[in-house]
Parts: sequence; C-alpha cells; structure tokens
Amino acid sequence: MKKLFLMSAAAAALTIGSAHSADLKFTPGEGDFNWESYEALKSTQLDGEEVTVFGPWLGPDQENVESVLAYFAEATGADVKYVGSDSFEQQIMIDAEAGSAPNIAVFPQPGLAADMAKRGFLSPLPEGTGDWIKENYAAGQSWVDLGTYAGEDGSDNLYGFFYKVDVKSLVWYVPENFEDAGYEIPETMEELKALTEQIAADGETPWCIGLGSGGATGWPATDWVEDMMLRTQSPDVYDKWVSNEIKFTDPAVIDAIEEFGWFARNDAHVAGGAGAVATTDFRDSPKGLFSSPPQCYMHHQASFIPAFFPEGTEVGTDADFFYMPAYEGKDLGKPVLGAGTLWAITKDSPGAQALIEFLQSPIAHEIWMAQKGFLTPYKAVNTDVFSDPTLKKMNDVLLGATTFRFDASDLMPGGVGAGSFWTGMVDYTGGKSAEEVADAIQKSWDALK
Repeated sequence: MKKLFLMSAAAAALTIGSAHSADLKFTPGEGDFNWESYEALKSTQLDGEEVTVFGPWLGPDQENVESVLAYFAEATGADVKYVGSDSFEQQIMIDAEAGSAPNIAVFPQPGLAADMAKRGFLSPLPEGTGDWIKENYAAGQSWVDLGTYAGEDGSDNLYGFFYKVDVKSLVWYVPENFEDAGYEIPETMEELKALTEQIAADGETPWCIGLGSGGATGWPATDWVEDMMLRTQSPDVYDKWVSNEIKFTDPAVIDAIEEFGWFARNDAHVAGGAGAVATTDFRDSPKGLFSSPPQCYMHHQASFIPAFFPEGTEVGTDADFFYMPAYEGKDLGKPVLGAGTLWAITKDSPGAQALIEFLQSPIAHEIWMAQKGFLTPYKAVNTDVFSDPTLKKMNDVLLGATTFRFDASDLMPGGVGAGSFWTGMVDYTGGKSAEEVADAIQKSWDALK
C-alpha cells in the first residue's frame, strides 16, 4: 500500500504547478483589490527559494489556489510549486515519515493536523500569528482554538492557519413561495419553529429532509444535531462533546438530538412524513422546494447544495437562503457551523513562514474571492470583489459569527463520526429514542478506546 501511494505522489509531481507572473489573473492596480498589501509583499525577498505546497485541491480549485500563489511568487521572487492529490490524508503522513514533507501542507480538517503536530511533524506558526487571527478574523478565538494542538513535547502551540472556509448553518427556500404565502424570514429559532408550525397549520409541509447517501447515509442529520448543539449549549460544551469529555448520553446531547427530532420526526413537518426522512437521498431532498405546488418550503443544508437544484436554477432569484437562527432566549450569540482548510508548516523555511504571513494580507483572500468557491472570516477584505453575490451573502453569515465550530462528526474518531453517529441518526428517525441511539453511539466510542 505504501508503494502505491508513493507512486501516486510521483505521478502527482508531474502535474506540479509553478507559480509565476504569467499566472496572474488580475493586473496589479486594477479593480477593488487591496493592492497595498500586495505591494508590501515586495519587501520580502525570496529570490529563487523553492516553496512547496501540498493540498487536497485538484481541477478548478487547484487552478484557483495556484493563481493566488502566483501573486506571492511574483512579489517575493520565490519559486512556488503546488501539488494536489485526492489521497492527501494518506500521502502527507507517508511524506512526513519519509522526511520528504512539503514546506506547507493544506489540511481538509484539523484532526490529522493535530495528530501530526503530536508526532512532531508540524512547526509552530510564526510568533504573533494567533494574536493577528484573534484581531482580524470574525470569531477569531474560535479559529485560534481550532488551529492549536499539543506538540511532541505536550505543550500547546498554534499550528494551523485557516484559509478557505465552508458554511453549513444555512436554510434554503424559494423566495416566490414565501412571498405567495406571506411568510417572512425568521430571525430567531423561536420564530423558525413558529413558522414551521404556521406552515403546517396552513395545510402545507414546512421541510424537506433526506439522509440517504449510499454508504454514508445519515450524515445530513449529524449536521442538524451539531447546529442544534451550538444553539442550545455553550461552545465549551460542544468542544467537550467532540472530545467525548461529555458523553453522547449526556442530557445536553440528548436534548440536541431531540431538537432535530422536533423537525424531522413530526409527520406534519417533513415531506413524505417522518418515515421518508431516512430513505430520501440528500441529493433529491431539496427538489420539493421547486415543485408546483411546493412539496416543502425549507431545506437545511450546507453551501454546496445548489449543485443539486434543478438545472437552470438561479440562486438569489429562484432560490435563496438564510442563516439558521439561534435562540433569542439562550443568549448564545450567532454560532456558525462549518468546515475549512488549514495551512500548516511541515518543513520550516523562510519561504514557508513568509507564505503564512502572505495569507494574513487581504489580497491573498480577495484574489480567490473574485473567482469561485471561496469564503473567508477575514474582516478586512473588500467583499465587493466577490464574483458571485450568493457567495458574498454566505460570507456575510461567516463575518457575522460570534462563534465558529468545525463539523463535530469530522473531528470524532472515524468509527463514530463516520459510522455509529450516522447509523444512529437513521435509527432515530426510524423511531428509536434519543436515549437508545445515544447509548449505542457512546458504546461504539468506548469500544475504540
């Protein structure tokens, strides 16, 4: 198996992109970009120094990240090379163990980065990076916490810089349907529940929910439960749940599961009735928003779901979204659930440290914002450069966050987060009690210890 992955890395190396001035997407000085931050980069001279970056992005995302790195290369004189792989998680560990790690690794989630920091494969980020994040990122302390791990000596350091984020705390709807029925966008969870009951009382169906996803069936429900944990408990309780310091059988977790059940286990609240939730494919579930008459009025899903809307659907006109609101009465601010990539130094060098500092400049974010598929919590960026108004609106949700937390199931051991948690949610929507399901999930976690 190791040989197979090494061969894969060699093949990937053939597609390395070397950033240079020909890759610049925008001419310095044009548009509404923060060109001052780009000009300031020129004081860092790295002429001829090779800086290697390894990450999970292929296809259009690889082109986008290479276009960002081109500005760093042009300003500093560094020779920047990016390699993307769909086997990143396996390959980065092999490379680190072999002593052939890149300067920078881009991790799709914090768990693997934390493991590598513990084994001594990551270098702490430059001094002052944490203070910069706390001051410049919305919910800045959350991002510092997510990037801080115990090193080989057991002491905590900041190892991860988050760049390129996804938002999950969204509810999708069709504006025309809301307008025809006289419904208004809810601002609080109390209002969202009242709207749900109003739609049901009007003889309509409030929600479309589908958990089907082949071997991964059940995962959409984990996003619901995670959002409900953040809306019923403080962030520290969420963190203790993720680490299993608070067990799945704790009343706080039981309550969050039942909050999801309030929506999903009521036949009047969900298209097809509660029995259809587990068997409806998540890719098909939003289609009820677009039928005539509508089969449902709302759908909870992450920022990627428009890819499964009917062909020709224009987001912002034919479909739109609002922030999954928090309880007004619980005083927990505006928590946002999501995911994202973090950049870490796996082979320290002046170029590696300079690249992390480059990510602290607005231009490093704005160049990708002006293309596709990028969100950032950086408060100083000019959001007018977004090429897509939908992304700009999603970014506003991110910038309005008082707390950001990473998808819990992605941080839990695979046997739980990508196993018993999924199947437990299917069992719950099928009629088992939250207590029964939580007990089974906890037993599976205990068996891994």
